Amino acid sequence: MKILMVSSEAVPWAKTGGLADMVSALSISLAKLGHDVRVVIPRYYPIDRSVLKLLPGAMGTPMGGGIEEWSAIYATDMPGTTKKNPVKVYFIDHEIFFGRDGIYGSPTETDFIDNSRRFTFFCRASLQLCRKIKWYPDVLHAHDWPAAVAPVYLKFAERVPGSKAGFKKTVSILTIHNLGYQGIYHKDNFDYAGLGWDVFYNAGFEDWSMLNMLKAGLYSADKINTVSPNYAEETKVQAHGFRLDGVLRYRSADYCGILNGIDTNVWNPAKDKYIPETYSVKNMEGKAKAKEALQKEFGLPKNPDVPVIGMVTRLTDQKGVGDLFGPTYGSAWSICRDMDVQMVLLGSGEHWCESEISSLSSRLSNFKAKIGYSEKTSHLIEAGSDFFLMPSRYEPCGLNQMYSLVYGTLPIVRRTGGLVDTVENYNEKTGAGTGFMFDQLNPSSIYNTVGWAVWAWYNKRKDIEKMKKRGMTQDFSWETSAQKYVELYEKTLA
Repeated sequence: MKILMVSSEAVPWAKTGGLADMVSALSISLAKLGHDVRVVIPRYYPIDRSVLKLLPGAMGTPMGGGIEEWSAIYATDMPGTTKKNPVKVYFIDHEIFFGRDGIYGSPTETDFIDNSRRFTFFCRASLQLCRKIKWYPDVLHAHDWPAAVAPVYLKFAERVPGSKAGFKKTVSILTIHNLGYQGIYHKDNFDYAGLGWDVFYNAGFEDWSMLNMLKAGLYSADKINTVSPNYAEETKVQAHGFRLDGVLRYRSADYCGILNGIDTNVWNPAKDKYIPETYSVKNMEGKAKAKEALQKEFGLPKNPDVPVIGMVTRLTDQKGVGDLFGPTYGSAWSICRDMDVQMVLLGSGEHWCESEISSLSSRLSNFKAKIGYSEKTSHLIEAGSDFFLMPSRYEPCGLNQMYSLVYGTLPIVRRTGGLVDTVENYNEKTGAGTGFMFDQLNPSSIYNTVGWAVWAWYNKRKDIEKMKKRGMTQDFSWETSAQKYVELYEKTLA
């Protein structure tokens, strides 16, 4: 199949979260299966044009009010692919829209005021790109709200009765990476799309007199999916639906969940270049050395007998930090005060939370934190910790719990989203399971579940060791997920 990935992010060029990792990893895996995969993203200001290939010829895209002229198209091959199975990546160059710092916003303007126009243009330019290179996909795979208007253009402007060859047989898939972000802007921006106001209502753009880009994509795409089976079910109910649960129930026959994979070339204790010594399920000595190095890195006493609880997280409400570090000290204070544990954290985000964590780190001898992000430190935390805490309010898929499992680190997680699909709760009677789960997000639930894990560490050590090895043998590779996407594509084309 010929597959076009339309995305606002892709590693290694533009990344704010898991979207970028998923688009690149899935594309590479599909190419290895023999498919012709191409990716299109905007060329943001930090992306160096000098290392890209310029495609000749000027470009213009019909938008509301006339032709939107844009600078150029650049191209390169995605790292990690071969000449036999390359993934070609195209960059839409438009200085006015994308020649600025930031993908969606900047520190002074967190959500650019013209984002609806920036990404509406990007979606239509992605289709113009196919005409430019004379390559028409069988599947147009759009990712999240910035690409959600691409299926709208396909349905209402390209794949219409009397249309010429090209997109006539193209089908569209829209993947929801996080339903909490929808691209909602004033409806006056819709004129720029150049589609006509009948499409505004028929395609589902209308949202309480506003314009909702993701909602339009949900109405217009041939099939919809999200990044875990359990999150697909959760988003069809009001509690997790962010006001779009009704749309997803309406499209439920065309909606499914496919679990994200992880890059096992990067996240693999048997060949991890960031940890002191590699290890595997057959020889766990390297994990003990990683724990010792982690304790040293964070200035904690070197003690193999005390369990280390690790966290690598964005300090936002979605990640449950209000209940972990909030008023009345949250549960982290109580855990470190009452239990014989050590706790380490790496992350950044909301200012109040960064301040509270820095304060706790200075007052507690067994809680240490680093504000910011370091790839090396994140790998060391995954390898050196005994438990990994993820008290997420909601989690579409989650990657850190999968990283933890393959590193023999037991997740302590809330029963939500993709965490349900990847972690099996501990059974004290049988010793089965791969982690520890709780239902309600509040300080008491976090405290009690961490306490349960710590109790098992000191009283059920054989169970802990078996759970570690059970987690390390699970397959979270992208090959498995890619095959499920192939099945989705084939079903949609049929």
